[in-house]
Amino acid sequence: MSIDILIDKIRQKNNPSVVGLDPRIEYVPEFIREECYTRCGRNLKGVAQAILEFNKKLIDELCDIIPAVKPQSAYYEMYGVEGIKTLYETIEYARNKGLYVITDVKRNDIGSTAEAYSTAYLGKTQIEGDIYVDAFASDSITVNPYLGTDGIQPFINDCSKYNKSIFILVKTSNRSSGEVQDLMTAGETVYEKIAALVNQWGSQCMGQKGYSNIGAVVGATYPEQAAKLRKIMPNTYFLVPGYGVQGGTAKDVANCFNKDGLGAIVNSSRGIMCAYINKKYEEKEFAAAAREEAIRMRDEILNCII
Repeated sequence: MSIDILIDKIRQKNNPSVVGLDPRIEYVPEFIREECYTRCGRNLKGVAQAILEFNKKLIDELCDIIPAVKPQSAYYEMYGVEGIKTLYETIEYARNKGLYVITDVKRNDIGSTAEAYSTAYLGKTQIEGDIYVDAFASDSITVNPYLGTDGIQPFINDCSKYNKSIFILVKTSNRSSGEVQDLMTAGETVYEKIAALVNQWGSQCMGQKGYSNIGAVVGATYPEQAAKLRKIMPNTYFLVPGYGVQGGTAKDVANCFNKDGLGAIVNSSRGIMCAYINKKYEEKEFAAAAREEAIRMRDEILNCII
């Protein structure tokens, strides 16, 4: 099962964290930008190449200490076709380095359209006859549940067929999440009802280590809700955004874990990517700065959950 693979990587690295690769061009050190602009032009291709070089150097520096990366598709789509190519190449490069790739796309739709989204990121695209290819060969993606079971089932089917996983939005880390997710209906919040559905959907594809391929997105910025959700979804792996820049702390994320020290993987994006800026390193030390921050984050989380 795909979730078992993720758990093995977490255990091997003793690190329940994932690095978000959400790069804007201004995050990329100037020397990389100028090299790529000289080679490709000061245009979308030059930008995309600079981001790709940035990502590769971060992956090279981090791949021995982190189990996973999470590229957010929006940060690539904003740079057009060239950005999409960089997303594809980033996914491929990370997987070749042995990392588990969670592509943050938050996809969903109804019926055949959901099937098409799932095929693009989790399955295989049919070209002619028996020719099938990977479009975006992710290990996992994020999914929006607000179209109900018929919008989720195609993703669940592909998780089982292709040994992949998904993380379904349950209680997100943003400030206004409560406008919808905290609404009460029949004595429960919307996020509690979604959690119960995730628990039900997850029973269709359980791994050997006691967790399902159907995970949940639970924000670090809502620790009390996370504790409640941990009880509703005891066998669900949590993808936890909101640590660091958004205000979530290691103590906050502790409620997302089970007593076995498993059950959650915590994301940091800007905190690691831009560590060289925050800590005032030399630009050419950006990857070393990212490594230092990734180790600090790992140790801080482990100290709170063990």
